[in-house]
Amino acid sequence: MSRYQFPSSGGGTSCRFRKARLQMTLATFILPAMTLKNAALLALIGTILITALLVWKFIFDVLNAVQGLVPALTLFSSFIYAFGCFSVAVFFFVFYRTQS
Repeated sequence: MSRYQFPSSGGGTSCRFRKARLQMTLATFILPAMTLKNAALLALIGTILITALLVWKFIFDVLNAVQGLVPALTLFSSFIYAFGCFSVAVFFFVFYRTQS
């Protein structure tokens, strides 16, 4: 018996087989309700929320940089995060629209 295998508990059923059977049971329970279009919509909603948060932070960083409260270098990273999240949101929007 190797280090990663557990002893079987009667019936000759190995742990690996029971784990595979459990995974198949969970997959058949969860996956029929989640289509690719629903998954894309869920990802789009989450990405839109994060984009709104990062754009809000970018606006406050711009206002604070104008007042001299934070260094102007913080605008660069804040813009990168907001733009990156916005581009992922656009990707998920296009992906959602192309699903039938």
